[in-house]
Amino acid sequence: MKTTGEHLLRELAPQVLVAIVLRYGDFDAAEAAVQEALTAAAFQWPRTGVPENPRAWLIQVAARKLTDRIRSESARRRRETKIVLETPPGEKVVPPPDEAPVEEDDTLALLFMCCHPALTRPSAIALTLRAVGGLTTMEIASAFLVPEATMAQRISRAKQSIKSSGVGFALPLPEARSASLGAVLHVLYLIFNEGYATSSGRAHQRVDLASEAIRLARAAHELVPDSGEVSGLLALMLLTDARRAARSGPDGEIVQLDEQDRSLWSKEAIAEGVQLVTDAMTRGPAGSYLLQAAIAAVHDEAAPAENTDWPQIVALYDVLMHMSDNPMVALNHAVAVAMMRGPAEGLALLKKLDRDPRIKDHYRLDAVRGHLLERSGEIEAALTYYEAAAEKTASIPERDYLLLQIRRLRFLHAH
Repeated sequence: MKTTGEHLLRELAPQVLVAIVLRYGDFDAAEAAVQEALTAAAFQWPRTGVPENPRAWLIQVAARKLTDRIRSESARRRRETKIVLETPPGEKVVPPPDEAPVEEDDTLALLFMCCHPALTRPSAIALTLRAVGGLTTMEIASAFLVPEATMAQRISRAKQSIKSSGVGFALPLPEARSASLGAVLHVLYLIFNEGYATSSGRAHQRVDLASEAIRLARAAHELVPDSGEVSGLLALMLLTDARRAARSGPDGEIVQLDEQDRSLWSKEAIAEGVQLVTDAMTRGPAGSYLLQAAIAAVHDEAAPAENTDWPQIVALYDVLMHMSDNPMVALNHAVAVAMMRGPAEGLALLKKLDRDPRIKDHYRLDAVRGHLLERSGEIEAALTYYEAAAEKTASIPERDYLLLQIRRLRFLHAH
């Protein structure tokens, strides 16, 4: 039951949160109450079994927790204010399940709700990753390339901004959703990335996160089927996730793209992703997600790896570089240039990133530099950067992979 229960709780958490936020209007208090309900379920369900309606069970427990907190605060402050959220004796805390607010997709609704008008876009995205994606503060900080303490302050300020704004949480009307769509897509992109390549811990991939991001991207695509960027994001996820089975070896070790068994790639996901890219390209100009999806499609259509059309990939990255000031895009561009024109040109491009505070201390910059130096035959220098990358990464599979490269190079260098 443990695995099934954990998966079920992750799936239900956003649905419960959106119901509690809509009922009480206080995001911070609702989030705390939902966490208490999830903890209670994790403790109780393995002993008593999953209830017939687990969503209604969690909503009821969370509502009671929040009501108890309101009553406690009311008792301390009853001389100054009268709390009107008291539940009359005998009245149910939440409506029966059939009467509970139901959206086409509660999680997608919560995504739009978290893109609150009182928040800046970065703050809205950070808050949503915490509430919807269930990411830790450290994982969100890694996605934003900022220190964990900075991200913790940003999330705390976001909650406070909502509370002090006087603008309550509500599901956006269809005509207002377009204003929040960009932030929603960014959230889904970051959730997928964390699932596809986990930034910390023992797992290389978190299939639950990646699958949930794909599910929500599909829901967004159904909501706005003519959006090229929504189509592009869904295609990017499908084309990337198509390689999942080949990305890890039998012992969970990382297998790099050029060494993967491409017969394990999902042909169905690749075909769907390519079709989405093709259709979206014919509808209008390409945005950043669609361009990234096009790059992924070129990789996925290359069998074997030696047939990869690197000039086309570099050309797509050139367009993307003019559109997006993203250091990770610049890093991937440098790798593509190195594959087309040789490692020296790729190393020259990396020098520009040494001055970018967002990435200059990131382990991936050291890892890529080590790889290109190895390809250049500069083994000692490559070892130095591989070692630096291994010390910086919080991902155990990434660290193990880098340590394996270090041992391999030292053996070859000694012989």
